Amino acid sequence: MQKQNLEKKKAIVFFDGNNFYHNLKATFIRPSSINLHKVSQLISNQFNCELVRSLYYNSIPNIQGGEDVYYGHMKFLDEVKKYPNFEVKTRKLQRLSNKEAISIMNNEVSSLGLCDICKPIVLSHWSDYIGSVSIKEKGIDNLISVDMVKHSIINKECDACILISGDADLIPTLELLKSCGIWVATTSTAKGYSYDLRKQFPWFILDKNLLKDKCSKN
Repeated sequence: MQKQNLEKKKAIVFFDGNNFYHNLKATFIRPSSINLHKVSQLISNQFNCELVRSLYYNSIPNIQGGEDVYYGHMKFLDEVKKYPNFEVKTRKLQRLSNKEAISIMNNEVSSLGLCDICKPIVLSHWSDYIGSVSIKEKGIDNLISVDMVKHSIINKECDACILISGDADLIPTLELLKSCGIWVATTSTAKGYSYDLRKQFPWFILDKNLLKDKCSKN
């Protein structure tokens, strides 16, 4: 944990919902057992910030992928909307074109450093691989980036942005905010927390026991 000595700032908390969900599961925490408003309050206090509000970003699965999953997810999002000063923003999961899927496959295979014997074996199963990446989340990172800039730099609603995500994809946005005088920080569970995020910005690890003790719904 990185200790901070700063004057109290007005902060908006930005949740990368899918990232946080999967990191909670990897930490063996049931996501539905966590009160997200308590999480926002906890990390705002940790960074000595006054919580203005929270924005939660998530994708919506296609109903064709299963009604139980779809309606269960929509119910969860409805519950999130009921938290104080919480706004939910969504994007639909989109199906990849074959060209996009093949490009992802080739990049992944190249990164494995396979020998000449193994590579053809892996490539022979390319259709199975493409099936596993046929759907992906599009636009969430862009949406978070735009909102961070809008709420802090343009509308001046806050002077601190706290990102709940372990993903390094938003580093360029965080660097931009920092260069414009906005204080930025990140927080995540230990599992899935990018080293680059922790290296460049103030950070806080959401420990499993801490989450259960301070952020449980019950």
